[in-house]
Amino acid sequence: MGLIKLAALGTLAYVGYKYYEKSQGGSNAAFATGQSGTVRDAGPHATADETSHDWSKTDEESDESFPASDPPGNY
Repeated sequence: MGLIKLAALGTLAYVGYKYYEKSQGGSNAAFATGQSGTVRDAGPHATADETSHDWSKTDEESDESFPASDPPGNY
């Protein structure tokens, strides 16, 4: 009997978590406002995080080269 209660509680927790995730609005932190698609534009201006606008030159070049396997030329 205890195992059935535990399974019911686990199912209820899972359903509640999925409902919570769905109700969060679905904004993607990787994309700036107005961007859509599966690939985001490169650079700090293309992120939704307003605090990330102070990137170094290496940060920008690394972001621009993603998802390439080679690092930036001046790294």
